[in-house]
Amino acid sequence: MKIGNFKLRHYINYIVIGILTLVLGTMSLTGTRFDNSLLFLLEKVAISIILAVSLSLVVGFLGELSLGHAGFMCVGAYLGGKVATLLVPMLGNGPLTFLIALIAGAGAAAICGIIIGIPALRLRGDYLAIVTLAFGEIVKSLFQNSSDDSFGGSLGLETPRYDKHYLFILAFLLVLVTLAVIQNLIRSKHGRAITAIRDNEIAALASGTNVTKYKLLAFTLSAAFAGVAGVLYSYSNYTVQSAKFGYNYSIEILVMVVLGGMGSINGSILAAALITWLNTKLATVLTGDLAVLQNLLYALILIVIVIYNNAPALKGFRDKYNLGALAEKLIKHDPARVKDDKAKWDVVPTKISMDEILSVDLVPQDHDQGGSK
Repeated sequence: MKIGNFKLRHYINYIVIGILTLVLGTMSLTGTRFDNSLLFLLEKVAISIILAVSLSLVVGFLGELSLGHAGFMCVGAYLGGKVATLLVPMLGNGPLTFLIALIAGAGAAAICGIIIGIPALRLRGDYLAIVTLAFGEIVKSLFQNSSDDSFGGSLGLETPRYDKHYLFILAFLLVLVTLAVIQNLIRSKHGRAITAIRDNEIAALASGTNVTKYKLLAFTLSAAFAGVAGVLYSYSNYTVQSAKFGYNYSIEILVMVVLGGMGSINGSILAAALITWLNTKLATVLTGDLAVLQNLLYALILIVIVIYNNAPALKGFRDKYNLGALAEKLIKHDPARVKDDKAKWDVVPTKISMDEILSVDLVPQDHDQGGSK
């Protein structure tokens, strides 16, 4: 649907998340008390969406394979959590402390993104994946072996817990900020330059695109929002432990991007919400001796989803039964409802009335002229 220059499909994610935040936020602010497990799930979903959308900028739009996103998140969680811990005695555990911690965590992660982005200018594919993977493991090891007075060492850093009835509101507001920055970047000339590098780096370079600039921009911006997710994680948990930000977590974030579709922001949002909900439910249902089945069932469900999304034999079924086809069935197109059609016959300026009958008389040419017979 297009209204003037406004395309609804470009803003559907803002609308859905905005309505969800407005409804749940209003209910929480007016005294409705949600279940703690639901509030914690909403916080985790918001964090996962920020991580997936920010990684999609590098993997989906820039076309580079990064396995160190959990490392950037780790930097944001520890640095932002440490700043919040130092400021709470002076400023209290309020919005100002949260904002300062957010800036510190995002800034520290962005600096790490620049550090990783510089060698990434000369690396591609598996080599870049190895470098980013090594970065994540180094960061995790540094915080794990830190002193107890600095970042808590192996026991982790104790961080202030924001009021759980309001933190999910701030988290989803940050989701909207993430979407606004990433989507506006992708739809601008800078975003077209980034996707041009993905499609053909040599051709982009030959056409005058500053490859160095845009690669650094993508890595830095992606890392900064991973740091934002890390600060939210530190506020959502009482303790930040480096073991959480390992290789497996980076793979999980990458799965969200791939499962949602490379270069699809809406797909990344849906996949992040689905995988987070799935992990939470499996951890809740499969307890005790059944806990060993959690990873097995999780992997099987992901395999089924990937096969459904990519199997050529199921293409007809996917085309027939999808959200777009369902929307077309619910909203049937009626040509009579079309208004302001500039191509209608009654508004197109013509010299001859369209209700006239036009005819052309064909007269045979006289070939006998000039004495020819």
